Amino acid sequence: MRILIIISCLHLAIACCCQDFPKKEIDVSQIADELFSQPDMDLNYEELYENLVQLMAHPINLNKGTAEDFRFLNLLSESQIDALIKYRTQNQKFISIYELQTVPEFDLPTIYKVVPFLTVTDQTTALDASLWRRIKKEGENYFLIRYEQTLQQKNGFQNTVAPSAKFKGSPDKIYIRFRSSRPGDFSFGFTTEKDPGEQIRWAPSSRYYGLDYFSCHFQLQNKGRIKNLIVGDYQSQFGQGLMLGGIFGTGKGSETITSVRRSNIGLLPYTSVYESGGMRGIGLTLEATKKIALTTFVSRTNKDATVVDNDQEDIIASFAATGLHRNESELLKRKQASENNFAAIIQYKYNALDGGLMLNHVVFDSPIERTPTAYNQFAFAGKTNTNIGIYLNYTVKNITFFSEVAQSLKAGTAASAGILTSLSPKLDVSVVYRKFDRDFHTFYSSGFGEGSNTQNEEGIYWGWKYSFSRRYSVSGYVDIFKFPWLRFRSYAPSTGHEWLLRFNYEPSRKVKIFIQAREEFKSRNIESDSTNQYILSAGKKNNYWVSFDYSPHSMLRFKSRAQFSTYSIENKKTQGFALMQDLIIDLGKLKLTMRYGLFETEDYDNRQYAYENDVWLAYSLPAYYGAGVRKMIILQYKINRHITFWFRYAHIRYQHQNQIGSGIDSIEGNTKDDIKAQMVFRF
Repeated sequence: MRILIIISCLHLAIACCCQDFPKKEIDVSQIADELFSQPDMDLNYEELYENLVQLMAHPINLNKGTAEDFRFLNLLSESQIDALIKYRTQNQKFISIYELQTVPEFDLPTIYKVVPFLTVTDQTTALDASLWRRIKKEGENYFLIRYEQTLQQKNGFQNTVAPSAKFKGSPDKIYIRFRSSRPGDFSFGFTTEKDPGEQIRWAPSSRYYGLDYFSCHFQLQNKGRIKNLIVGDYQSQFGQGLMLGGIFGTGKGSETITSVRRSNIGLLPYTSVYESGGMRGIGLTLEATKKIALTTFVSRTNKDATVVDNDQEDIIASFAATGLHRNESELLKRKQASENNFAAIIQYKYNALDGGLMLNHVVFDSPIERTPTAYNQFAFAGKTNTNIGIYLNYTVKNITFFSEVAQSLKAGTAASAGILTSLSPKLDVSVVYRKFDRDFHTFYSSGFGEGSNTQNEEGIYWGWKYSFSRRYSVSGYVDIFKFPWLRFRSYAPSTGHEWLLRFNYEPSRKVKIFIQAREEFKSRNIESDSTNQYILSAGKKNNYWVSFDYSPHSMLRFKSRAQFSTYSIENKKTQGFALMQDLIIDLGKLKLTMRYGLFETEDYDNRQYAYENDVWLAYSLPAYYGAGVRKMIILQYKINRHITFWFRYAHIRYQHQNQIGSGIDSIEGNTKDDIKAQMVFRF
């Protein structure tokens, strides 16, 4: 039987090569379009995007990956994941990546999408070899250094600003990263960064170690009963992310089925430069029995915060999440509050049943007392917060149920439950209900919903996807929600709705077209002429996208996109648009990526977001606001099989304005030029 499989894989490999089987390169712009193509909600999409790309840069081992690992990709349906696991069980292990073509329910378009994120480890390699030998022979090892700078000088560098506001460091940005990893075995590395205006200094007493930000991790997996051990910086994802969610929630994107369910993937290294998102300490997952796993972690992090002396006691008045430490004002907030975080999770897994009990206890070194406002009366206050929760996931045939309930002790509750199912081979449906109390408190959540935090919201979501054939598909969703209490810029309880409709057409691997429309209806404050109070008014935003992606040759690719939006409130309607043309020329060692864009928006409500290609493991998500022209070019050159060089230049020119930005970040004039150079060494 094994010989027959090997012979079949050889035939498949030859056939795939003849069909121009895709190289292992990740098209991050395509990921963005499929997973979260309308990034104008209240999520931190820049950090989410970086986190996803960094994780996807390290492929999942087909022979070691769990169902939750495959769900994390948001590219496979539940029936496809089930078919993959069953095939692996029946045939023991995958011999080659090409063997995916023999898995039921896997067609070529699906394989083309997932191949860049999957790998098959050489079965002749002994797992009991020394760690050093596995690092040298099997590890993916790379060292990355990146340099960025805006050629125009920001106001914070000028001598005309107040001494407390003047930037102390140089105007360049430096990013250095090293990582060595083998999927399902080990990972270790570090990341360090200096933002523009920050200093390079060595002062361990002030927690300065060269560049302003530094993180590192060491991870071992699948060593006897030790399923996962992480020391250093890490993040967690359990249940549906109501308590412990990391930066994994993709929001309500154009992927209407798979992205609504959070993956229960446990502890992962934290490699992002978003300084407020990770935990630091030690995390451990032990396999108590074949059905029960125990996870615990202990973390101590220092947060940027404004700390004031109130009646001889330090009070945390607010947290700062920008990660910027450029002048005296920002440095006074650097690492001023300490957070101690402890969690314990008991997981039970038997066949299609996956459940768990969770406890999370957070202690701050000083009590939190925020400045009172109309909408934050139920925000967390005090020094300690304890959450307990339970999650339950179950799959039967083609129906997948997922849920989580969490409780803040002496405070509110959060709950989420949903179903994914295939009503027919062509129709997939998802339904999610959530209810988050106004006084539910958590600091690392990524629950599925409308708001940016898991609080003060109730709603029901219905998504669907219908595939007429391999070439045609239509998807959409309807989400109806309400906010029982006041919100930022909405000083009364309110309701809203949102819907999206998307049509996909892929006549071949060379042509991809999608048309998308979305409407969001939410209330917000407007000033009243007759009173000194705000009144609530309903605002409606409509977005429209058209994208055309064409590759006439393996060396040439065109991508055209048009975006248009309108915003209506109080009988006033404004609009905005953006047109973008991308050209990619791949000459083997040399690759050129270019963009030319035009945009015009009447107000900030119609700002246009559009992902841009960037250097490896970087992101670019400019918001087009005002009127102007955007140009970008990337040069990528493979010096040899071990060294690759990137250079990126981006230019934006505005009409009808003589200043870009505001405050200390403002630039005089109407143009802004950014350069970026990166070198990656693989060994």
